[in-house]
Amino acid sequence: MTPTPDAATLLDRMPDVYDRMCPSRGVLEHVTSRWGVLVLIALSERGYRFSELRRRVSGVSEKMLAQTLQTLERDGMVLRVVHPVIPPRVDYSLTPMGAEAAAMVSALAHWVEGRMCAVTEARDSYDAAAEPAAGAAPRRVRPPSRCRCP
Repeated sequence: MTPTPDAATLLDRMPDVYDRMCPSRGVLEHVTSRWGVLVLIALSERGYRFSELRRRVSGVSEKMLAQTLQTLERDGMVLRVVHPVIPPRVDYSLTPMGAEAAAMVSALAHWVEGRMCAVTEARDSYDAAAEPAAGAAPRRVRPPSRCRCP
């Protein structure tokens, strides 16, 4: 059995997200996951309570939001403050490192929003060029986009 390197050994080298054993790859996955990106962007607007954040990040389940917040808190991106009141109140906000990450993923998200018309056109061209041959199984039809292009 091959021993697995411990964190201290891995961190003796420069971080490299291309190295499958580098812990930086896991942090990259946390920050750039579907819910990680949206939570970071939302928390960059202001601090939220759990239920407020769940409403802001439309579509996230309670379980996934809790897991995402816990993971980002462990990575040092999110600050969780429990207030000693009844009923219990928990506030979430970004740490300085989380604010840095949020600014980067926010820029990417805004770029995606701004390029959706071009993406939709590219998808339509690709789908039209890849029509199935006669007798072949039909391709899955994508539902129309809810985004409006100018």
